[in-house]
Amino acid sequence: MEHYASIGGVQAQGPDATWVIREHRIEYLLPAFENEEVEIRTWVENIRRVRSLRKYEFVRKSDGKVLVKGESDWVFVDVKTGRPLAIPIEVENIFKDTKGLKDL
Repeated sequence: MEHYASIGGVQAQGPDATWVIREHRIEYLLPAFENEEVEIRTWVENIRRVRSLRKYEFVRKSDGKVLVKGESDWVFVDVKTGRPLAIPIEVENIFKDTKGLKDL
């Protein structure tokens, strides 16, 4: 959510809509240990009519090894009804403009 807000997503979506998570998938590849620095990477893999897939990687900084891979399927909804809404072009453009979207 912090990434989305930092690139202007909250302003672009307006007050009557929001994102909710439909599903999470997490794959644990290697352990992390106390005092290790871990970098978290996130990007939008795709945007469809009412849904968007965001992916994540947790990378150990000392050796560049990926510790965790994950993804979340997000649905854009009306805050009053909870029904899915078409993702506005303004929101889609936020990801294009920040190069945060692959293969759109």
